[in-house]
Amino acid sequence: MQDTITNRRSKFVRYDEGAVMYSMSKNTFMKLAHDAQAIYKVNRMVLVNTEILDEYLESFRLEAQI
Repeated sequence: MQDTITNRRSKFVRYDEGAVMYSMSKNTFMKLAHDAQAIYKVNRMVLVNTEILDEYLESFRLEAQI
């Protein structure tokens, strides 16, 4: 699974795959995806839009102070 993630970046991932991709626990990834409103529910499957999640994470970036 790790080789697939590093070689190809999907726009939509499931929780397990996303947690590995972002190097965090599944629960933390789930909370961030929910907070970013990047969740898509299709029947019983949940997908996370990584583009929306990336934008959300960038909003926490601190600018270097000179």
